[in-house]
Amino acid sequence: MCGIVGVISKAPVNQLIYDALLLLQHRGQDAAGIVTAGPDARGTKFFMHKARGMVRDVFRTRNMRALPGTVGLGQVRYPTAGNAYSEEEAQPFYVNAPFGLVMAHNGNLTNAHALRGELFAIDRRHVNTESDSEVLLNVLAHELEVAARELPLTPEKVFAAVKSVHRRIKGSYAVVCLIAGHGLLAFRDPYGIRPLCFGESDGPDGRTVMVASESVALEGTSHRLVRDVAPGEAVFINLDGEVQAQQCAEQTNHHPCMFEFVYLARPDSVIDGISVYQARLNMGETLAQRVISTMPPSEIDVVIPIPESSRPSAMQLAQKLGKPYREGFVKNRYVGRTFIMPGQSVRKKSVRQKLNAIGCEFEGRRVLLVDDSIVRGTTSKEIVQMAREAGASKVYLASAAPPVRFPNVYGIDMPTKTELVAHGRTAEEIRQIIGADALIYQDVEAMKRAVGALQPGIKGFEASCFDGVYVTGDVSPEDFDAIQTQRVSAAQGDEEDAAARGRLALQSSSESN
Repeated sequence: MCGIVGVISKAPVNQLIYDALLLLQHRGQDAAGIVTAGPDARGTKFFMHKARGMVRDVFRTRNMRALPGTVGLGQVRYPTAGNAYSEEEAQPFYVNAPFGLVMAHNGNLTNAHALRGELFAIDRRHVNTESDSEVLLNVLAHELEVAARELPLTPEKVFAAVKSVHRRIKGSYAVVCLIAGHGLLAFRDPYGIRPLCFGESDGPDGRTVMVASESVALEGTSHRLVRDVAPGEAVFINLDGEVQAQQCAEQTNHHPCMFEFVYLARPDSVIDGISVYQARLNMGETLAQRVISTMPPSEIDVVIPIPESSRPSAMQLAQKLGKPYREGFVKNRYVGRTFIMPGQSVRKKSVRQKLNAIGCEFEGRRVLLVDDSIVRGTTSKEIVQMAREAGASKVYLASAAPPVRFPNVYGIDMPTKTELVAHGRTAEEIRQIIGADALIYQDVEAMKRAVGALQPGIKGFEASCFDGVYVTGDVSPEDFDAIQTQRVSAAQGDEEDAAARGRLALQSSSESN
């Protein structure tokens, strides 16, 4: 669930990329990076700064001054593979041949391990981190080298390289890549799982073209949304801002990620022609039908959303039920999203720091809380308890999404069964764990119909965490075992890293005293 952006302009792009990354900050808070090319007219020198942390913390004035040039790309990172705390796995990634490539990636490769072996044994390329994004970059570099053995490099040769990349890699991927001295390449997996769009603007210095994960990054930087990058399509933008596009996948089957509409994307974004806000309103309508079929609305006094993604669904649900909609929780915006925080204990502790109940909205009332989804159950359990402590006589919980029962391998941090409260449990068992007086879930097929009705051209969705169907068709039980082993190993490494940092801080403190 990373956020990526790429820009071709006639003016300096460092501030523009920074602003776009701020608009995409919700997609990743672990690390951020920007690379620019220039300052010569052909953009053959790269300037890069990346580090762990949020955008406003990673980039200071001195860092921005060190990023000249009129071409660039950036990323905010949310780790789903590799070491979450590794500074070296912050993106973008760079490789010097052919031409010089720098890349940012959003998604997750399901065959990264096999590709890593191929790159070393066959392609003679070395991958230095555990990141699947570095694997993808080296596969692209190899295929571009093969396609462009005879110069000059043309868009047709770039597209030929992307065709070969599609044949080799599996999983979900939205990619922006700078080719030194030539331009910006963007492409998307044949299923269109992860979002990618592009737009343009006309300023005093000339035309600017931007590629980004969400339309909000374009609109918030005064760009016009042109369209989404189609599944399997590659878009090449040369240094003069001329756009060429070609379908590079042998077969496409458009299945955008349903979790983008449930939780991940900003409500003011439009993804594949679907308004995220309207999708959540529609989910609220179908959820209202589930509530009515489960319990009499007369038993509900008030509907309260759990901030923030659930608000549109909660408002629509309250309207359909004819019940008051109230804001019962105040959110501390300076605490990160608990869903993407690494580690269950950190996630649990942060809930009370993140939300505070408004007592008068709960006192003596039968409250229906509405959340966008229930993944691990930790946050839900804490919030239900907070509502009781605030004086609610009854606490019901409704989820705008169906039960999350299955691991996800396409770029969302819920890959192990043991972390999912709904895996192998009935709704009643989950209700008991969470401690609510009633628990109402969205229906899977109703959710798909509610969102799909907004764009009839889309025939299906990637909803594997809800229905267990993996659209790429290459996911096996062995893959889940490997992912679980990797996560356990990474968690142990993170604990050792944290302990080492703690010892170092203690030592520094003692020395200073």
